[in-house]
Amino acid sequence: MISVFPIDIHVEEISLEQAKTLATDAMSAVGHADTANVFSNVLGVDVPANRVNVVLKKDDKALVGQYVGPRLPEGCSTLPEGATIKWLLVTLG
Repeated sequence: MISVFPIDIHVEEISLEQAKTLATDAMSAVGHADTANVFSNVLGVDVPANRVNVVLKKDDKALVGQYVGPRLPEGCSTLPEGATIKWLLVTLG
């Protein structure tokens, strides 16, 4: 996932509003359709399921949605009760 070492990695939790802004120009690397559907619904932008290998290099940024909750039911498109998404901005420097 990281193409060069040594490298500094900075991870910060960001707001949903910041995540929505970043998601408008981001390429999806969400590998599961149900997770992509939930992210699309929460962010208000199309997040297609896209099983790709991601290789990050210096100065790259990645928006990460960290799902916290029970396993998503098949065909899910909304967050189940008690579930949350922690939005993280990962910056390589």
